[in-house]
Amino acid sequence: MGDDQKDLESTLTPPAPTDDSGEGSSARRPSVDSDTRSHVGLLPNVDPDFAPNVAGLRRALSARQVQMIAVAGTIGTGLFLGTGKSLAEGGPASILICYSLVGFVVYITLLLLGEMATQYPVAGSFNVYANRFVDDAYGFALSWNYWFNDAVSVASDLTAAQLVLAYWTGWNLWLVSLLFLLFLLTVNSFHVKAYGELEYWLSFLKVATIVLFIILGIVVNAGANVEHRYIGTSNWRIPGAPFVGGFGGFARVFVTASFAYGGTESLGITAGETKNPSKNMPRVVKFVFFRILLFYILSILIVGLNVPYDYPNLSNRSTTTSPFTIVFALAGSRVAGSFMNTVILTSVLSAGNHALFAGTRVLYSLSVAKHAPKFLAMTNRHGVPYIALLCTASLSGICFGSSYIGTGVLWGWLQNIVGVSNQIAWVSIGLASLQFRRAWKAQGRDLHELKFQGARWTWGWGPPFVIVTVTAIILIQGWSSVIPRFSIVDFVSFYIELPVMLIFFVAWKLVHRASFVDIRTVDLRKDEHLERSEDHEDTAQRQKRMGGKQRWLWKAYYLIA
Repeated sequence: MGDDQKDLESTLTPPAPTDDSGEGSSARRPSVDSDTRSHVGLLPNVDPDFAPNVAGLRRALSARQVQMIAVAGTIGTGLFLGTGKSLAEGGPASILICYSLVGFVVYITLLLLGEMATQYPVAGSFNVYANRFVDDAYGFALSWNYWFNDAVSVASDLTAAQLVLAYWTGWNLWLVSLLFLLFLLTVNSFHVKAYGELEYWLSFLKVATIVLFIILGIVVNAGANVEHRYIGTSNWRIPGAPFVGGFGGFARVFVTASFAYGGTESLGITAGETKNPSKNMPRVVKFVFFRILLFYILSILIVGLNVPYDYPNLSNRSTTTSPFTIVFALAGSRVAGSFMNTVILTSVLSAGNHALFAGTRVLYSLSVAKHAPKFLAMTNRHGVPYIALLCTASLSGICFGSSYIGTGVLWGWLQNIVGVSNQIAWVSIGLASLQFRRAWKAQGRDLHELKFQGARWTWGWGPPFVIVTVTAIILIQGWSSVIPRFSIVDFVSFYIELPVMLIFFVAWKLVHRASFVDIRTVDLRKDEHLERSEDHEDTAQRQKRMGGKQRWLWKAYYLIA
């Protein structure tokens, strides 16, 4: 299967721009020819007088890589570390209910996004869709909010690295954040395929470890633990459990659950760099979230059964111990706990890599759409928007404030900010989908023209459900910051994103006098993906594999990989 495996890794990369001497040029502004202007989906709303790089972004990510990118962006610090904070604040019943509810909401959101991303596979994804189908000012505010979300996520992951390392040592942990940041900058400076491969293998390690954790957790619960006792549901019956902190503790878990699930929507961010998007995006949407939901719910259940909510150092001002590490340690081996902690450290690295990639692409999209300075869209010879990359990484300096505030406290604040920002993104996907579907019906387009049919069953109720449910969660999750005692710092971390969004929206509205999009006249043909020869070749290659002598091996490969 060697040649076929090489085919799986192949990419279709256009040549880098050259100057008159034939040498590659990374910062020039060459003229734009007709071929570049027809590079469908990669440069939405591009100014025809300016293209920072003829090649633009590269469609070099395979379905295998895109699926794992979505998994990697979600299974990270939110699951491995956030569950400890959630368990300590809300109890085992609260985390199971909240993570299940948020998981269902995100699944519907993913279907809505998949429908639009398959039809219009553009860089910037739902930010572009909000701009196109809702309002230019709203799209502007949302894009900057999501860029801020990704940039803060990088800082959050670098802070989380310090928490993980505290399991072994407390020596100059800020140096780890610095080294991680330099490593992430290096990886993201190269071809997008380097990013995709790193994410694939780090994510594969995480998935394999979670499977091992689920098996080990069941065994530990059954009695194979250091105390040699059957645990069962005993941790649900200790004083204060299964609901800790009353309604405030329950509501507070929503934001950590939203932080944990955040990143799934970024599969749309990769749409502009996905090969054969008409076929691969539906596959990604179909398989990714079921895998994530399966891992999350089972993992949360096992964590709640095996780890008491009052476990020492589960979550405090300076320390947050992963419940995954605790379960491995309960098996009776310090080495097992260290192994799990090592995997969590690679997970932190993966999540930071993912956030830096997504934030860079959002800032690139903002520049191309003329919502940010033009120089931010300049790309190097690998097709990487390097100035946008540096700007996104610049906010990571927040993580170094942990030495003054307390690593656990700072990480909690950053987690709240990112969680609310994720929720705003989900509401915005619902709004964009609502307007997109209204426009589709108003202009008489047939539903069979949709390239992704997997979301047909949500027509009529999907977008309103997402909008109403997530808005309600945003409003109630900050309950504990107001009652029984008002905490200004916690309140700000829960709600600072809302006025910031409003300020950006109103400012753009006043300056540009932009009106809301008219669904009767919005161009539904623009940026629709037109399959090209390489797309047909990719489809034919897959059909050949699935119908050949080794079809069962390929079916197993596609199912696992």
